[in-house]
Amino acid sequence: MVKCAFGPVVKAVVRRGLPVLTLGALLASLSASGQLFKHRAKDKDAKPAEDRKPEFPASQPPAFSIPVEPLGFFAPGVIYQGQRDSLVSLDFIDEDHLLFTFHAPGLIRRQGNPAAANERQIRAVVLTLPGGAVAAEALWSVHDRDRYLWMLNDGHFLLRDRGDLKLGDSSLDLSPLFHFRGSLLWIEVNPSQDLLVTDSREPADAKAKPGDVLSPATASAQMTVDQDAPSSSGKDSATPSVQPNLNPDVVLRILRRNNGQVMLMSRTRKTIHLPINSDGWVETLRGKSHEWILNMNYFRGGSRIIGKIDSMCAPSVEFISNPEVLVTTCNPDESRWMVAMSTDGKRLWNAAKPGTQIWPRLIMAPNGLRFARETLLATHSVSTMSPLSFDDVKAQWVEVYDASTGKMELTAPANPILDGGGNVAISPSARRVAILDSGAIRVYELPAPSSAPLSAH
Repeated sequence: MVKCAFGPVVKAVVRRGLPVLTLGALLASLSASGQLFKHRAKDKDAKPAEDRKPEFPASQPPAFSIPVEPLGFFAPGVIYQGQRDSLVSLDFIDEDHLLFTFHAPGLIRRQGNPAAANERQIRAVVLTLPGGAVAAEALWSVHDRDRYLWMLNDGHFLLRDRGDLKLGDSSLDLSPLFHFRGSLLWIEVNPSQDLLVTDSREPADAKAKPGDVLSPATASAQMTVDQDAPSSSGKDSATPSVQPNLNPDVVLRILRRNNGQVMLMSRTRKTIHLPINSDGWVETLRGKSHEWILNMNYFRGGSRIIGKIDSMCAPSVEFISNPEVLVTTCNPDESRWMVAMSTDGKRLWNAAKPGTQIWPRLIMAPNGLRFARETLLATHSVSTMSPLSFDDVKAQWVEVYDASTGKMELTAPANPILDGGGNVAISPSARRVAILDSGAIRVYELPAPSSAPLSAH
């Protein structure tokens, strides 16, 4: 849990460093500990995921496709499956330009430098639609395998590498934005994109340098981490899983993107997912039995209960737009339940999803009118008693929803299976959806959304 000086307890979802729903965090941690995936010996004759024949066709044909092999992209090998590495990033710069970046295999000169041990190269290309002409290209180096790029609504993007956060544009030029005292592990952006949530590894004795983002001692408000917070397995515990005298070295910040002003800060032992909008953040508090309370805490002070919901697990909460959140719960039969609600407590729609759709990821349209939900389709529901082998994964599946009504407007496969995500994008108008599928970027065109965005309260 996270406590703030001007608000009640904030219960945040502990992540493995990936922006996935609560169930995804649980499955990822089980996978990392060897409890989720069955051991599978490497098969020298195994076919790449791209060669698997898709079992489910798209609900409509794409408007046009852009082959990716001429750009230098080839389907990753099966060795990456289950690792949840971020290998690609597909984003709309505007309605007529796509930014496609991907892991570029090749030799990198280490020259005995330990800091370069995890270095890899990322190729970036800006594609003009619909023809696919390359308008700009670049080659970047990053130093881990987690997500590295976040697109912004104004045609710029954020690039994360080690302790640096850089700002890029359609020419692929990069300029420094923020520097952190230690490695920047993860970032999240609120729907209005005026705030950033950052997790960085900064030991308490690390010395600040000119240009570093603010330290905890200079934050305008402090947060402290409850030692009884859920463990990385996602299971609640009545007693601390870690002794409270250990020094946490991960710093959680909420800061303003335009000037780096730190609004809130906390020290924790793990990366934290904190669902925020421009007004505040949502915490999930345990009620009676399987009831959970959704509490909106405001940056200006005060809080408000926006809803109560039943779930067998800690529900995940994601902002689709500034006034709308999507809550995903666990049912007793291992299925899922999606509930969309406004921040003033009004329920908008519900949708049931089978337990065989695992590792969900949400991709939001910049205007908040549509969102995509990407999952892996498994042959069975996954639990510690029923682990998953990638032989049990049938496909990667994309569903596009109207955010106000919950109407499903597009279904389509994504191939190769990239469990680290990054292979789906929605345009600024929410009328185009791009999906990396079977050797091409396939762009689907949808009618104008029938509903206007919700008004912020």
